[in-house]
Amino acid sequence: MHTSASRLVGAQWRKSRHSGKLGNCVELAAVPGGARVAVRNSRFPDEPALLLTRAELGSLLSEVKAGHFDDLLEGVG
Repeated sequence: MHTSASRLVGAQWRKSRHSGKLGNCVELAAVPGGARVAVRNSRFPDEPALLLTRAELGSLLSEVKAGHFDDLLEGVG
């Protein structure tokens, strides 16, 4: 599910402290009401934001931490 990030009034967007200075970061915010978390590209803050349940976000983060997407980084860095 997604929505325009500009529709998420009152969302407190935050990004990793490891984010670069170029503004090409992923930002997260709890959606008011608390059931979902929004994910957006910081370079395009008014573009659509992906809405995940907290369980979906937890699963994604677990898979990333386990290295299951490392093959997508080939040639990056």
